[in-house]
Amino acid sequence: MIDRPRLAPGRGRRLAAALFACLLAGCAPAPEPQRAKPAMWLVEDDDTRLYLLGTMHALPAATDWDEGAVGKAIAAADELILELSPEQLAAAGAEFQRLAPRNTPLPIDQRLPATALAAYRTLEASGAGQSFGGDALDDWAVMVVMGQRVAQNARLLPSNGVETGLTARFTEAGKPIAGLETAHQQLMLFETLDAATQRALLTRAAAGAGKAVADVDALTAAWSRGDEKALEAMINDDVDAVPAARAAIITERNRRWSLWAKQRMAKPGTVLVAVGAGHLVGADGLPALLTAQGLKVTRVQ
Repeated sequence: MIDRPRLAPGRGRRLAAALFACLLAGCAPAPEPQRAKPAMWLVEDDDTRLYLLGTMHALPAATDWDEGAVGKAIAAADELILELSPEQLAAAGAEFQRLAPRNTPLPIDQRLPATALAAYRTLEASGAGQSFGGDALDDWAVMVVMGQRVAQNARLLPSNGVETGLTARFTEAGKPIAGLETAHQQLMLFETLDAATQRALLTRAAAGAGKAVADVDALTAAWSRGDEKALEAMINDDVDAVPAARAAIITERNRRWSLWAKQRMAKPGTVLVAVGAGHLVGADGLPALLTAQGLKVTRVQ
């Protein structure tokens, strides 16, 4: 197990409001435009190269992330692999509308303790102040709409996100783009969590809502400088507190993706694999899993 620095008490609760809620719309605010050097690894053998790039799905304007080794990987790659293909990402909204509603409404004030409820209401009143409609939604779906509000408050633009930029570059070059999952599969990761786990995640997210923007700002700063240990600490501090969520959202997906990567290594070519940065760090991150399978893995940025 890689040693990692511990965060101050409470940081995990604050991160939850953004990290879990932004599976599809990744929250990543920064205090000002900056040049980023996100971490990237290369998995290679005699005739195959897989670049593993950690992404943020939404970014502030004027964040430059596609220079240096990343720019070279984009130019060299024959194809792009994302968590969701562009077609599946476009389908995610409708899939959310289908899966998110509860069978029977349950008031939010019956789900959250007083302190968490107060923070939830403050976030709901922020920005344009539009109601979350949480009474009618499953706990996991309430987290998603909370995360959307955090993103709005932080002035995040998915159009500046890494996946959007990569999709434009590969489409313009006529190179194929595919996904590791469907929108249905991705949202079902939350939908199928047991009730106690969903409630624990929602409570943590609500309790930390007031600090979500600041904490995700720290997450983005770590991503921008390619700080693997800091990313691991921030992400693990949150998900370790809810083991069932960690297993479903990170560990099991990473294992599936590592099997896909090992199989892809049997076919010649150069591939850029771009997934959320949290999937590439720690003992159960993709680089570590592929190394354990005997593949040659090198950090190249």
